[in-house]
Amino acid sequence: MKFKELTKDYWPSVKDIYEEGIATGNATFQSSAPTWDEWNTSHVEKARIIAVDDNDEILGWAALTPVSGRCVYAGVGEVSVYVSANARGKGVGKALLNELIRQSEENGFWTLTAGIFPENEASLKIHRNAGFKVLGIREKIGKMNGQWRDTVLLERRSTVVGID
Repeated sequence: MKFKELTKDYWPSVKDIYEEGIATGNATFQSSAPTWDEWNTSHVEKARIIAVDDNDEILGWAALTPVSGRCVYAGVGEVSVYVSANARGKGVGKALLNELIRQSEENGFWTLTAGIFPENEASLKIHRNAGFKVLGIREKIGKMNGQWRDTVLLERRSTVVGID
């Protein structure tokens, strides 16, 4: 597996993987994938990653969204990690998250956050293993298909950026 920058050229495959995540019902509150332009403007320009196999097939992607437009939060990003259905359970999510952490620190991010459905045990596990701490449960934070859903709020503080 190797990593490449997630660019517009890869969007059709990235969008397919995003839609696979949406279909699980435990990846996001989104009910459909956005257009490239919508996705592009809502995500941080740095630390956009795809994981590819030896045949250049995209196995998954990871990126950051800003938590706020206020300048004091410029080094805080919310993590998104999505793995293709045929690549799940093979360490792709873990590898993507670790690479996203590395690239985020290279780009001055001192805090990463994640909001994960409690039912998404695999995602919770890889985040905890990557140093994310559970801050709490956001109970009934949003409705999905008419049902209230909780999310687990996690945070990871860098040990190399923003420590002074």
